[in-house]
Amino acid sequence: MHIVLYQPEIPANTGNIGRTCVATNTVLHLIEPLGFRLTGKELRRAGMDYWEHLDVRRYMNFEEFAEKNLAENPSARLWMATTKAKKVYTQADFGPEDFIMFGKESAGIPEELLVDYEETCIRIPMLDKIRSLNLSNSVSIVLYEALRQQEFAGMQLEGELHRLTWGK
Repeated sequence: MHIVLYQPEIPANTGNIGRTCVATNTVLHLIEPLGFRLTGKELRRAGMDYWEHLDVRRYMNFEEFAEKNLAENPSARLWMATTKAKKVYTQADFGPEDFIMFGKESAGIPEELLVDYEETCIRIPMLDKIRSLNLSNSVSIVLYEALRQQEFAGMQLEGELHRLTWGK
């Protein structure tokens, strides 16, 4: 799976998303401009010591991202997570090589991009009392649904206690 952040603005969100990507073996794609430096302490604090294990790729703009990823992988789809979508994220049929894109915290994905991907725009249902959910929470919700559809391939599905053992 691939997570794409379009012009992220808040380093703590990107750090949290990076940590989630490491935990799920997901590639993180960042489309500039970024609202922070990748070497910033806020980013590292949120990503903790996992950042060095992250497969993160940067692009100057959406066109460069699309050229390097979508053109070279025609079977992969680009899902656009937006509050403006008609389809709920659980209605999407995610593939293992698909990309899920999220917009910047203050404005989302520009409508000029959304209209070209109407069929793959997805939303997280919520009440109308707020405009949107936190970016890192949204990524987690949608990414884990996509991974569930892939039956969590390659992921650890059982845990162990540290001091005790599970009963029968």
